[in-house]
Amino acid sequence: MEMGIIEKKIKKQRCTIQLTIDHFNKRVRVDDYLGHFQECIVECLKVANEMAAEKIIFKARKENLQELLSRGFLYEGSIDKFFLGSDCFFLVKYTRNERRNSDEWDKEDRILSDVLNLPSKVGRDEPPFAYQVRKAELSDAQQLAKLYGKVFEVYPTPMDDPAYVKKCIENGTVFYIYHHDGQLVSAASAEIDAFYHNAEITDCATLPEHRQYGLMKHLIAEIEDYLISHEIYCIYSIARSLSFGMNAALHQHGYSYRGRLANNCYIFDKLEDMNLWVKNYT
Repeated sequence: MEMGIIEKKIKKQRCTIQLTIDHFNKRVRVDDYLGHFQECIVECLKVANEMAAEKIIFKARKENLQELLSRGFLYEGSIDKFFLGSDCFFLVKYTRNERRNSDEWDKEDRILSDVLNLPSKVGRDEPPFAYQVRKAELSDAQQLAKLYGKVFEVYPTPMDDPAYVKKCIENGTVFYIYHHDGQLVSAASAEIDAFYHNAEITDCATLPEHRQYGLMKHLIAEIEDYLISHEIYCIYSIARSLSFGMNAALHQHGYSYRGRLANNCYIFDKLEDMNLWVKNYT
């Protein structure tokens, strides 16, 4: 168990649900489900109650929206064509008012407005020749963990642990990295769902002294090329709502804003709202 994050499949007589039980972020997320939907809801709420979860997230299909709304769930965002061409909707329930309410919402609205007013960029200026990009290997786990430890004071997953990073790579997560003078200075990854042909671009980090060259935009482009070549056509990313730079990078790279997940996870030094961005190649 890493930082109290467990992936679990629950099989009952009339339903099967795939859960992420996330003690670190005090939440339960239903990643997939099959069978009698009301029983899926009951089982999800039971798990959430047992672990005293503050937030319950249901990645739902369109046909189940009304049932979740009637049970007090709220809509927060969506991912186009997530389930093999069918849209995914993030329906959530909070068990504490403090978890539902966000102190930064107005500020995040202003940041989002400024981001959406930026022009889309067709071309990208290449970084200086000293910056070399490539796909990461298992031997890069130590340097990747060091980078994440420097950039993030707190992170939803233990990316500062080389063993955890190595396990991610072994389980199919794809990392692309930039080196400068032998030092790993920027990285991003794609967590791939080969069954549903979608992927999340995540773990985006660049050392502050190397952020002026737009390295993240190039890493995203490299990852997208890799994903498309492996028949992954639904690509999404969840970015800190307070990060102008990361949201701008996604917007200018052709991603569409699809909602904000309130108090979604601990990152840097507190719970933060996260913006949902989506791009499809279908």
